[in-house]
Amino acid sequence: MRALRFDRFGDPRVLSLAELPDPVPGDGEAVVAVRAASVNPSDLKNIAGQFEDTTLPRIPGRDFAGVVIDGPRNWAGVEVWGTGGDVGFTRDGSHAQTITVPAAALACKPERLSFEEAATVGVNFVTGWLGAVEAAQLTKGETIAVFGVSGGVGRAVAQIAHALGAHVIGLARAHPADGSPAATVIDEFVALDGAPQDIAGQIKQLTGGRGADVVYDAVGGVTTPAALASLAPRGRLVVISAVGTRTVQTDLVALYRNESRVLGCNSARYDVVESGARLQRLTPFFESGQFTPPPITGRYGLEHGQDAYLAVENGIRGRVVICP
Repeated sequence: MRALRFDRFGDPRVLSLAELPDPVPGDGEAVVAVRAASVNPSDLKNIAGQFEDTTLPRIPGRDFAGVVIDGPRNWAGVEVWGTGGDVGFTRDGSHAQTITVPAAALACKPERLSFEEAATVGVNFVTGWLGAVEAAQLTKGETIAVFGVSGGVGRAVAQIAHALGAHVIGLARAHPADGSPAATVIDEFVALDGAPQDIAGQIKQLTGGRGADVVYDAVGGVTTPAALASLAPRGRLVVISAVGTRTVQTDLVALYRNESRVLGCNSARYDVVESGARLQRLTPFFESGQFTPPPITGRYGLEHGQDAYLAVENGIRGRVVICP
C-alpha cells in the first residue's frame, strides 16, 4: 500500500510517500480501505513534534472514512468512519490507502454523508461532544457562549448545543457567513474584538446580567480572561486549546466566589475505540440532518500529501481531505 510517512519531526516537508506491505489484521482487528481522510491542525502539530507520545516512524492522520476489506466477516464491505487520539500518534494513521484498527472501533458511516464529508467530522465533533455534553453537561434551556464559533470545533459545538435545546451565543472575529452551519444555529453574535470586560459585558447584557451557564472556549489563551468573566454563577468553562499564550492570570477570589468550574477537554486522550463510540452517538444527528459537516475546500491525492498539509498550515478556509 501507499502511505504518507515521517521518520523525523519538522514541517510538512518531512512527509514522504512510501510503499509499504499490505496490512494483515491480527486477532480482533479490521483493515479499512481509506476513501477519504481529513487533515487537521493537530496533524500538523503532530509531525512538528508537539505531541510527546508520538513514536516514529509513523503514518499520520486522525480522521477517516472508508470500507472494511478484511477482518470480522460481519463487517466485510461495510462503510465506516473513525477517529482517535492514538491514530497517527502511537498507531499508524489514516493518510494511507488502508488503516488497521481494532474491530471494536468500527462505526457505521452515516448514509447521508459522503466519504469525504464523513472524513471531516471526527476530531471537531468528538471534541465538541466531549466538552459540551460529557464535561460541561449542557442541558436544554441553558445558555452557552461559544468562543471561536467560526472554527471547526466551534461550529460543531454550536450545532450540538442547538440540538440539545440550549441558547447559543456565538463569538468570533467576524459573523459567520449567512447559511453556514454556525450561522443557522446561533441565537446571538458577539464580536471578539474588544477588551475582556467589554466582551463579558455584552454576554451578560444578552443574558439579563447573569452570564453564560457554559462557556466553550475553542480559542483559549488570549480569550481566557473574557471567557472567565462571562460565566454565570456556578458556570462551567471548557478549555481545549491555548492560542497566543499558555498562561493566564485570574482573580482566584472572584473564581471561587462565583463557584466557577474550569474543565479541560483533550480528545487526544480518547483512543480509536473510545472515539468510535462517540461517533456512534453522533450518527443519528447526521442522519437526521441536524448536524452538517464543514465545507470541503481542498482535495488531494496521496502524491500531493505535502501540499494538503501546507494548505492547512497556510490557513485555508474549510476542510482539506486526502483521497488515497
